[in-house]
Amino acid sequence: MLIGAHVRDDDPLTAVAERKADVVQFFLSDPQGWKAPKPHPHGEAIAADPVEVFIHSPYLINVASLNNRIRIPSRKNVTQHADGAAAIGAKGLIVHGGHIGEKDDVEAGLDNWRKLFEREQEKGGFKVPILIENTAGGENAMTRDLEVIARLWDKVGEFGAGFCLDTCHAFAAGWDLATAVEKVKGITGRIDLVHLNNSRDEFGSTRDRHANVVEGEGTIDPDVLVEVARAAGAPVVVETPADGQATDIAYLREKLG
Repeated sequence: MLIGAHVRDDDPLTAVAERKADVVQFFLSDPQGWKAPKPHPHGEAIAADPVEVFIHSPYLINVASLNNRIRIPSRKNVTQHADGAAAIGAKGLIVHGGHIGEKDDVEAGLDNWRKLFEREQEKGGFKVPILIENTAGGENAMTRDLEVIARLWDKVGEFGAGFCLDTCHAFAAGWDLATAVEKVKGITGRIDLVHLNNSRDEFGSTRDRHANVVEGEGTIDPDVLVEVARAAGAPVVVETPADGQATDIAYLREKLG
């Protein structure tokens, strides 16, 4: 099983070596901005390295939004980052599910996700798989509740959309981690990546605050996280505090073999 971490984007290969990671995730641009990614200064080396690479899209992206000033640049940004991810040999682009306004119709937000894939399909499709990630909280969120995720997959599953399971988000949203993988796979048929994060907050808190898998402030039993990873059978990325990532990876490698 491939195990690694989300790291700073300036020199990911050095971070890989420091953590003894098999897989790495990072941003290609400011995660709080709309700028298109520039060619990575270590792009050729990253593409040539055997480490498996995933790119996380900026947090501002909200494909579901009914606000044109948010949805239109979000669509553009997803395509730009998918192109940038492909340029360095990444296996996928992670995109949060997004949300709609308090008085908006959830179905309209789901339809906006479908339109993203439909529009790109007309141009030949995304250059890397789009992995939609579950979220911890927020009113009218597209991927907080399994029921809405099922409705979303009815819209986008035919386009080859992938799924990224975040354990902290699932725990915060009130999912039973013992059955989460089975339920997600029952809906999507797949889990392409696991963000194996502990949670600083209690079950059902709706708060997205990550903790190290072990030796941190986590409220999730590490053995439960190990079993999620085992059941998912997908590459694992810890998005945990940097100082403890090497320990997290070593622990998971020992437990998962």
